Amino acid sequence: MLPEGEESRIIEMAWEDRTPFEAIELQYGLKEPDVIKLMRRSLKRGSFELWRARVSGRATKHLKLRVPGVSRGYCPTQYKPR
Repeated sequence: MLPEGEESRIIEMAWEDRTPFEAIELQYGLKEPDVIKLMRRSLKRGSFELWRARVSGRATKHLKLRVPGVSRGYCPTQYKPR
């Protein structure tokens, strides 16, 4: 079980279009199937289904499918001051 703050951050990263699953694995050790399980467990059914439809086949969620010019996993404006 992950600490609450980490679980929330993983969910946030999973929703982000430009954050690949590989970045989540590198930072938290969760492979794509583990992230899917976390999302299924943490989200309401409708939200999970929307998320799955959104990320399925999305090139930016997988490093191997990305256009070579995309070298970062996040938008500079995505991180808000806390």
